[in-house]
Amino acid sequence: MPIESQSNVEHDDRTSILIVDDLPEKLLVFGTVLEELGQELVFVRSGAEALREVLAREFAVILLDVNMPGMDGFETAGLIRGYKRAAHTPIIFITAYADEMQTHRGYSLGAVDYILSPVQPEVLRSKVRVFVQLHIMQRRLKRQAEAQAALAAAEAARRVAEEATRRSNFLSRVSHTLSASLDAEVGMRRLLELLVPEIASCAALVLPDEGEAPRRALICRASVAAGRALLVGVRFAELPRAARLAFEEALAGARVVTYRPEASEPAPEPPALEPLPSEALRLPEATVFALTIGEHVLGALLIAAKDTHEALMFEELASRAAIAFENARLYRSLQTEIVERRQAEARLQEASQRKDEFLAMLSHELRNPLAPIRNAVEVIRRIAPPDPKLAWATDVTDRQINHLTRLVEELLDVARISQGKIALQLAPMDLLALVVHSVESARPYVDARGHRLQLSLPSTPVWLRGDFARLAQVVGNLLNNAAKYTPEGGSLHLSLGVQDGVAVLRVRDNGIGIEPELLPHVFDLFEQGKRALDRSQGGLGVGLTLVRRLVELHHGSVEARSAGPGQGAEFVVALPCVTEVQAPEPSDAAEAQPGTAAGCRVLVVDDNLDAADTVAMYLRIDGHVVLTARDGQEALACATAFAPDVVVLDIGLPMLDGYAVARSLREMPQTRQALLIALTGYGQKGDQRQAREAGFDRHLVKPADPGALVDAIAQWRAGRGAGTQPGGRKVNA
Repeated sequence: MPIESQSNVEHDDRTSILIVDDLPEKLLVFGTVLEELGQELVFVRSGAEALREVLAREFAVILLDVNMPGMDGFETAGLIRGYKRAAHTPIIFITAYADEMQTHRGYSLGAVDYILSPVQPEVLRSKVRVFVQLHIMQRRLKRQAEAQAALAAAEAARRVAEEATRRSNFLSRVSHTLSASLDAEVGMRRLLELLVPEIASCAALVLPDEGEAPRRALICRASVAAGRALLVGVRFAELPRAARLAFEEALAGARVVTYRPEASEPAPEPPALEPLPSEALRLPEATVFALTIGEHVLGALLIAAKDTHEALMFEELASRAAIAFENARLYRSLQTEIVERRQAEARLQEASQRKDEFLAMLSHELRNPLAPIRNAVEVIRRIAPPDPKLAWATDVTDRQINHLTRLVEELLDVARISQGKIALQLAPMDLLALVVHSVESARPYVDARGHRLQLSLPSTPVWLRGDFARLAQVVGNLLNNAAKYTPEGGSLHLSLGVQDGVAVLRVRDNGIGIEPELLPHVFDLFEQGKRALDRSQGGLGVGLTLVRRLVELHHGSVEARSAGPGQGAEFVVALPCVTEVQAPEPSDAAEAQPGTAAGCRVLVVDDNLDAADTVAMYLRIDGHVVLTARDGQEALACATAFAPDVVVLDIGLPMLDGYAVARSLREMPQTRQALLIALTGYGQKGDQRQAREAGFDRHLVKPADPGALVDAIAQWRAGRGAGTQPGGRKVNA
């Protein structure tokens, strides 16, 4: 029966469609999609209302939402089936998700189909139109039968009902079978096996390769000789010419194409991919249906139907098959995308890990030469005669060592954060006091460039929980960054305020600004603006990366703003703060004053000759008796005869590392009570814990300030003089 347009629907053929959904907006969508069918649309918002409507009138089809409050779609469907009038009314379930158990339950209640939400208008309209036409046909036949004898009318109605039920059941089987697998090849075979021989004597299916011409066709036909249905695959080029033309026309966009074989066309040779009888490729007269989703053609289905009046059902079947194959295509694409994304993520993670390991090792290796250079500078200051040029040279060297040390520490901090190895020492703190402290620390660099620094600070403390040292890094880096990228004599502005429980710190300058293309990436590692040939600004771009990561560890955020090159820049840091907090009470214990370490026997062990000699020279100037050793074995031999009071021990020694040497020293009577100081490039928490377990008393990270080494010895001697023992071994970094 041909599909009628809205203008051709006679008044007597108007029927009703029941739409059940608790959401008004979905009812509006269904009404908009189905209004062109020209039928009466009845909208209800609950199962109880649906039952009242079913009692009052007859419906061609019922669209029923599965998930509704109170009585859900399955309960409603069961009650509807209890009414004689609605016992066979087609029910289409609307659901956002349908698994195998849910679909089985729906089909057991007589559902003819499932439609996934959000619905595709063409799919919904096509499915409903089929059942409306079936219902109209049933009513027409019923009216015709009423004019005949009662027995003939009853028989006709029964046949129509059986036919409608058969078609509905067949379409339900098609939907269930196709939805059972997301493999397109499996779906193709199952669809053809459903059609032949129950519905058609022969069927063929063509799905083009992704983005290419069709390469392969599946043919299924009933074979009298074999006594069963034969399913074979052939190359598309091996199909009869008329069949190829019909398929190509359907694939080009024609929804329905009639295929008639050419009488003179010979059977193709050879017979293709699988052994098959010679008649397998002699396709009978048939209809080719395009498998489409909207305007996209997925494939074509040829059906040599036994009943020529099944065209309407076959169009619906083609629509359902298209949806199934589109789902299979999307699933295959998604799986491919997931695999590619995982591979890309794995490559990125590996590259990031290698970068972090490189940064950590680079920072460690840079610390080793810095230590002897710093020690040598201090020795020169102690013993050199007063000379302005020599003092100037040592000051320049010291400043550059401090700059290089700070850069190494920033690189190492970035690597630690990336590896999750930084643990914040959180405590109540006043952000206002921290800002004042950071300004004073940055003041020499700001003044050296002739900048004017303006401050806008609150009159009351700004309390938050944070790590004082790490947040001081944040403020210091922002101030240094502003001073570095502002020409001499520029203007800097720092402000601090509180807005809605959030501390807001702003650092603004009138410097060189930030290019628009760089602005989104200014916090990325190693990102900088355009460098001049003289590289006057220097740096590696890690300072801002460290700022962002430290702020994020404090659950805050940082943002960069700039109107463009030459327009200056502003950095805004937001940190959660608290309104009431008790300031940490000052410790009652007075800090131990460094005592004299004069007269100590000190053994310095380091495989870096310059590092060992410069440390030894500095300690000798301070009045100590110093002996050096180049490796662990030599250190143990020296300790037996020298009996040192203090051992300054490198960890990364050849053959016998510093941990093993420390454990051996703790077992020797000559050094059991000695002060063991680890002087190493490894400064993470795990390194300190391992040093403590090996027996070290102190843990200093290269390049250590020689003054800190002298102070550590003096404090130990003062404590020993007060009667304490060094065996407590609390290792301090």
